Amino acid sequence: MSKENNIKPPMRITVRDVMKTKFDLVCSKATVREALQTMQHVETKCLIVDKHDAGDEYGIVVLPDIAKYVLAKNRSPDRISIYEIMTKPAITVHPDMDIRHASRLFSQVGLSRAPVVSDDGRKVIGIVSYTDMVMNGLLRLE
Repeated sequence: MSKENNIKPPMRITVRDVMKTKFDLVCSKATVREALQTMQHVETKCLIVDKHDAGDEYGIVVLPDIAKYVLAKNRSPDRISIYEIMTKPAITVHPDMDIRHASRLFSQVGLSRAPVVSDDGRKVIGIVSYTDMVMNGLLRLE
């Protein structure tokens, strides 16, 4: 007589389940002031820098970058372009990535948030952060 195995596989929560779908996309040529003035989703704490063309990559500017490279150095937000302070290429994540793997990736490469891209990698569909993964995902895991 064999025992039935009642062990459930671990629950899987994906980046798609916890990501924010509202984010700000800016042009790299915009000044820091222009970019901040157009920022509507402050809760994401970052700006996604749009591609110039299909062969280009997305960039990212997190608010601490602006504090570090503009505010702390007493530089004018009217004279600094997003291009000068962005990180490019931005490390992106797939929407179907498990949040445990995304969290591990963030830890390994020093990220606090990352753009979430469509299956073909051509379009940003959201933004995910440690906060999103912990507050919207961790407690739902079994």
